[in-house]
Amino acid sequence: MFSDSLGTMKSDTNNLTAALVVAAGRGHRFGGELPKQYTDLAGKPVLFHTVSALLAHPGVDLVRCVIHPDDRELYEAAVEGLAVLEPVLGGAERQDSVRLGLQSLTDQSVDKVLIHDGARPFVSLAVIDGVLEALEDRPGAIPALAVSDTLKRGEMSLITQTVSRDGLYRAQTPQGFHLDKIIDAHLQVHEGELTDDAQLFESLGISVILTEGSHDNFKITTGEDLMRAERLISNRSETRTGSGFDAHRFGDGDFVTLCGIEIPHEFGLKGHSDADVALHALTDALLGAIGAGDIGQHFPPSDAKWKGASSDRFVAHAADLIHERGGEIINVDVTIICEAPKIGPHRDPMVARVAEILNVDQNRVSVKATTTEGMGFAGRKEGMAAQAIASVRLS
Repeated sequence: MFSDSLGTMKSDTNNLTAALVVAAGRGHRFGGELPKQYTDLAGKPVLFHTVSALLAHPGVDLVRCVIHPDDRELYEAAVEGLAVLEPVLGGAERQDSVRLGLQSLTDQSVDKVLIHDGARPFVSLAVIDGVLEALEDRPGAIPALAVSDTLKRGEMSLITQTVSRDGLYRAQTPQGFHLDKIIDAHLQVHEGELTDDAQLFESLGISVILTEGSHDNFKITTGEDLMRAERLISNRSETRTGSGFDAHRFGDGDFVTLCGIEIPHEFGLKGHSDADVALHALTDALLGAIGAGDIGQHFPPSDAKWKGASSDRFVAHAADLIHERGGEIINVDVTIICEAPKIGPHRDPMVARVAEILNVDQNRVSVKATTTEGMGFAGRKEGMAAQAIASVRLS
């Protein structure tokens, strides 16, 4: 149900979370004609996959990239169609680029910031979850993996020492901080070449917590890494299924809105938005197929701007998230549960409207109805419910 208790207020403009994607490097170790972040990966630039993964997380409100001044055209092509802020031009060193990017966020009401490498396209929702959860009571958090290999120190191709791996971790991104604190750290620390942002806090004696990383969250640095990424993304092509359910009470009114179509009825449906129970269920099914939370996280009913909103906006948003992750909607199936009104006479325009919202062929959309044979709240004509299933192909 489209409940006040679901999720956090993503639209709270005083407490936003931004992802800052560092993509200003030249990738000298990678080789090739293009910087690694713009190299083709399964038909899209690496940066497209990276930004899409961040945008798919319901807790990330804004995404901004820091780019090299010479890469503007490459950047525009890479993020075409993605909802990102205007990029920031980087500086001479990584630390300069990050500082400029962070300072550009100070007018965006940002509280938390995730600093992520542009060439890490496989960051998962779970890795991001771990960092964001840690930031609730910690000044900084980074995902990391414990070192499992035996470590050797060498000179002139000869082993000089075996190094204990106890307590050693491989740091990953996104590294999360509170914006004001990480900017202050950048302004205090100027010396030394830093390879990640946690080093700033370390140098100032501020503790940073380690969260669970992922073996798939690797940075594309060499041609071999790109080959690994190609194998991983080809293996990730999969079909996923999500389900959704919603219910609303009847109230005053002379029509109900179902699948975006107004249908005459002796009652209306009560809800914060237009109470389109069918589209609410469909939204949750689409979000569920990609593990992107639920309707309450993206459109909290506690936010006044969604009062009376047309639910096609919710469905379109869920579809956009699927497309941003390189996904395709295979089909959707909506079942409306009520005693009245009769759905049959309105089925065709409802199918057409859903297909229009999703930008798919009508043969990929099914809308049907059933009763509860007089049982339960729907049988007593106290309200109606809907359930939906969505199948999505992700590459």
